[in-house]
Amino acid sequence: MAMLPNPLPALATDPTGRALGLDLPPGRLVDTTVDGPWHEPLLWCGDEPAAPGTWDRLLPARRAGGLHPVLIGGDGDPHEWELSPRRVSYPGDHDAEEVLAEFWDSGAADESDGDWPGLAPGGTLVEDPDRLAAEAVEALSAGEGGAVLKGARPALVRARRSADIPAAIGWSGPLHHEGDVARLCSVLRSWEDRFGIRVVGLSFDQLVLSVAAPPTRTADAEALAAEHLAFCPDSVRQGTRPGLGSHAQGLLGAPVWTFSWD
Repeated sequence: MAMLPNPLPALATDPTGRALGLDLPPGRLVDTTVDGPWHEPLLWCGDEPAAPGTWDRLLPARRAGGLHPVLIGGDGDPHEWELSPRRVSYPGDHDAEEVLAEFWDSGAADESDGDWPGLAPGGTLVEDPDRLAAEAVEALSAGEGGAVLKGARPALVRARRSADIPAAIGWSGPLHHEGDVARLCSVLRSWEDRFGIRVVGLSFDQLVLSVAAPPTRTADAEALAAEHLAFCPDSVRQGTRPGLGSHAQGLLGAPVWTFSWD
């Protein structure tokens, strides 16, 4: 696997990102990990909450330098997060269905949930996932649908694709469920392919995805709910719609999925 060049260090001397075709607000590079300073910046994070239109302003960084936008919200500063890139593998080395089936069999599901049903069929993509991600970010930043990303700050992460963002920074939000977040990112890659997801928000232990092609049929939503249960049991068992059936109903046409791990 070829290593990606990292344009983040250039922001130390070009803080507005003009060389990447950007006009960044004031911000900082983050290289703090649980093992001490990382050998290169893991992300750039703005100092102030994202303003309207911020997502669209950040998207050129992906085309110019492989930097993906994400909003950083809640639970303090990324410098204080327990980032651990050293313990993260590569998402492409894992098979999403094998990961989910393993979680299902190792305790995410109980007897009433039955056997692992396999992957849900993908949705129908009719609009640009990046445009829908921008719309979702604007709504969530404004506090619509709860305060999930209200006050969140803009960030840029060097990654091969949006689904790899948590692995790229060594995010430890799901640590009590899975120690190698790259395994969960393999699932995010599969959801990116099947449902047009984008990783739009991260906090200390919460993950927010925009969804361009959510399920529209009950049977498909029920199959997807099983994937959510394996991926993040807390969000299904303890969420706003606890239980697989209720969770599935909430997935029909849903433009945003939110996961949190205790």
